[in-house]
Amino acid sequence: MINELKKDAEVRMSKALDALANAFNKIRTGRAHPSLLDGISVDYYGVATPLSQAASISIDDARTLSVTPWEKSLVPVIEKAILKSDLGLNPSTTGAVIRIPLPSLTEETRKVYGKQAKAEAENARIAVRNIRRDVLSGLKALLKDKDISEDEERKAQEDVQKITDSYIAKVDENLAVKEKDLMEI
Repeated sequence: MINELKKDAEVRMSKALDALANAFNKIRTGRAHPSLLDGISVDYYGVATPLSQAASISIDDARTLSVTPWEKSLVPVIEKAILKSDLGLNPSTTGAVIRIPLPSLTEETRKVYGKQAKAEAENARIAVRNIRRDVLSGLKALLKDKDISEDEERKAQEDVQKITDSYIAKVDENLAVKEKDLMEI
């Protein structure tokens, strides 16, 4: 029982870390990266479709993304979707290829993105702590039902706290890497 609760906690905490990495990918740094456009959906024959499924996204150079739609009729739709996104990008179309130059980050935008990264990291920490709370309440229920002893509960609580501390440290490491990435010029 206890081991199942700990394994469940680790699986859920790793998912929280994955969600943090996904959120960090959407925060723009100075370099072009295809995952920057992951959150954009386009209307493809009446169905909201992720951009990566309607077009090929590649990197032209360090500050330019290139989007090549599978169908030429999608060019204006994709261009409009990129403009509407909250990424602040201005695509330019040449034939069937949409080029997206990434403007260099100013000190002010770096600070804003840094705050956004800190907020995402705090959300991940909260998620990890909530998972810990759920597991601890499960342990208390086992103790109440007399399925485990008080000593087993105390030992399991210590183990869960160690797991929690390790995942929070990983969140902090990811945040430090992202902040370093944002401050690079």
